[in-house]
Amino acid sequence: MTTTSAPPLPALSDRLFAAVVGGYEIAAVALGHRLGWYRSLADHGPATAAELAERTRTDARYAREWLEQQAVTGYLDVDDRAAAPDDRRFSLPPEHRAVLVDELDPEYLMPLADITVAFMRFVPHLTEVYRGTRTLSWEELGDDVRDAQAAANRPFLLGPFVDDLLPAVPGVDDALRAGGRVADVGCGYGWSSIAIGRRWPGCRVDGFDVDLPSVQRAHRNAEEAGVADRVTFRTDDVREMEPEAAYDLVVAVECVHDMPEPVGVLAGMRRMVRPGGTVLVLDEAVAEEFTVPGDDAERLFYGYSLLCCLADGRSSGPSAATGAVMRPDTLRRYARDAGFADVEVLPLDAGFFRVYRLVS
Repeated sequence: MTTTSAPPLPALSDRLFAAVVGGYEIAAVALGHRLGWYRSLADHGPATAAELAERTRTDARYAREWLEQQAVTGYLDVDDRAAAPDDRRFSLPPEHRAVLVDELDPEYLMPLADITVAFMRFVPHLTEVYRGTRTLSWEELGDDVRDAQAAANRPFLLGPFVDDLLPAVPGVDDALRAGGRVADVGCGYGWSSIAIGRRWPGCRVDGFDVDLPSVQRAHRNAEEAGVADRVTFRTDDVREMEPEAAYDLVVAVECVHDMPEPVGVLAGMRRMVRPGGTVLVLDEAVAEEFTVPGDDAERLFYGYSLLCCLADGRSSGPSAATGAVMRPDTLRRYARDAGFADVEVLPLDAGFFRVYRLVS
């Protein structure tokens, strides 16, 4: 039997201290985003604390403290550190704009800061959840979590997902160019559905999500994108829909691991696809098996699972209690229980996602 020991105490002490400092940085980044301070510096140039406060209708003394902290941590530059505090002028380095400001850039990471801060608010509730005295659902987590999750995936969905990934799956591009139909299961704010509708203007897309606020936002997003005539959204539960083999492509992006009954949903997806059509699941690209120590991606997804996904998946029963760390063998078991013959892992670069094709 192989055992893995914890890191020695001094190393753990240093690591935990660094994590605490990083936690404060995350909170400061989220503040800068919510108050529009990064956006102002990016769009309107360097500013003193008073100038930034005037631009954004905030308090100059708080702005000064934030600007100084951001310069100390290296997120911002300062023109003259020896100047009087109110005379110092701060700027956003051009190379930081993609990470902190540009919402459609692949490097944009602001949503991860936002969702971390939102998750932390629920730690007192999670203490009760872990004791079995309450639940914590997606609905209770609220719009801060919904918004950040949708924003985190938006650059990928509006870009590589439709520009590179879907066209690389055999049969998908031809079917959608010919006016095919798409079912987007667990569509959230609808960015995957909207991206497909824009990329293949002859196809029709039906998005499905049981979360009503998400579907309402998806409707608005589709209208603003000019595709609402071909991209629609519904709160139907695909587990309960009548068999209708109507879709050329059925896809579920980063949602199966959250579902209390993934087998029922996958069975519904199997009923929805036309003979010869394609069923795809994109989910977290976790390690294929439990490995200690894990890499940064594994640590990230376990964090998501501890603070959100497992509790959400168990908030209604019966529940498979999957959690965010859904390994390929777990999805393969769910798919076979749902009536699929097998699951193929496609050799496609999808960033934090692994792409599965479910074979009937």
